[in-house]
Amino acid sequence: MTNRIYVAASEVRLNDHIYNGTGTNAHPTFAWETVTDVRQEDGLILLITGNAKGPHGEFWLEPEERIEVMRYPEAVATETAAAKAKPKHGH
Repeated sequence: MTNRIYVAASEVRLNDHIYNGTGTNAHPTFAWETVTDVRQEDGLILLITGNAKGPHGEFWLEPEERIEVMRYPEAVATETAAAKAKPKHGH
């Protein structure tokens, strides 16, 4: 499950999804792009989507500027997986 939230540009994380408008594709799902790099340059936040060395999108924002992102919950390692593992006895 994802969460659509508003954060300051300085709080955007790698793998967040940002909205890039509908562009040439009318389907709104394709308008969300994955952030692959976050940099601070000249007092601005640079968000890069796609391959940094190839075709990519760049978004320049003020650090305090609010932006909507889709963020997946971080995977939480639980001890229940370790508790479920049953040791095998070699008889």
